Amino acid sequence: MKHRASFADNLRCFGVIATLAIGCVLAAPASAGCSPAAAMHDQLKLLKRDKWQSVQDAVRQTMSIDLLDCLGAPDPVLRDELTFEALSAWMRGKQLTPETLRIINGKLQAVLNESKSAAGGFTDSAGFLQPFAALTLAEIARADRIQAFLTDKELDGLVDTAANYLINVRDYRGYVEGEGWRHGVAHGADLMLQLSLNPRLTRSHLDRILAAIASQIAPPGEHFYRYHEGERLMAPVFYIARRDTYQTADWDTWITALRQAPKDQSNVSQATLARRHNLSGFLLPLYFSLRESGDMRQQERLLPATTKALKALD
Repeated sequence: MKHRASFADNLRCFGVIATLAIGCVLAAPASAGCSPAAAMHDQLKLLKRDKWQSVQDAVRQTMSIDLLDCLGAPDPVLRDELTFEALSAWMRGKQLTPETLRIINGKLQAVLNESKSAAGGFTDSAGFLQPFAALTLAEIARADRIQAFLTDKELDGLVDTAANYLINVRDYRGYVEGEGWRHGVAHGADLMLQLSLNPRLTRSHLDRILAAIASQIAPPGEHFYRYHEGERLMAPVFYIARRDTYQTADWDTWITALRQAPKDQSNVSQATLARRHNLSGFLLPLYFSLRESGDMRQQERLLPATTKALKALD
């Protein structure tokens, strides 16, 4: 009986391919988790040096699935510069099959749908896996936009998962020295951006996306965004405004709702200052992007409400 190859076996196979230009038989049983770290570093660095090309197609398909565990690795180089870059390069190079992409989509949506109250406990205690799952799902959404492989039902499910994830982000850490990026809000916004560009999305999909984005532009509490989260949240809104789906009155209603502060935030406090700071961090890049876009219809729809909201912050 043949077994699915483990990630370590795939790395050993890659080493053979890279050095001797021959294939190898992948017949060892799968191993759980992202290990061994040292071997992965060495082999993935070799793969990166060759622009992620020095690997047989069958091995690439298996490795791309096995690598998903490494999106939660505590090592920022392994997690970000090697694992995510490999997956992104293969997806953007159209080197993963629709079957492989569907498997990745399913596994990573399961990660985003997991909660701290889930049976068996929450596996992302360090806070890396979910943000990088969202970032990798942005590449899945991009791949589907370029060459559709998701069914309408699957695309609808991805929009729901993305919206629910972004709404429920409560870990606002960005970059931590020695640990690298988490950046849950920004990565969730990147997923929204790739989805928002998909012409298959309906108004119902876009409503869900805009509601999720609105929930994080100025979230409750005293957290001040410091890592350009506002710019990342702005991008999908900017591109949605290029569509004919929403008119001036719709955008005025949406922007006005952003400006409405909770009743308990009438006095100056850390929370009110954070809210003003975060609103400004979203509205300013939106304003300048609209002014520079040259798209008159887009400007007519969204620029008046954006300008009014900025003036109200003074």
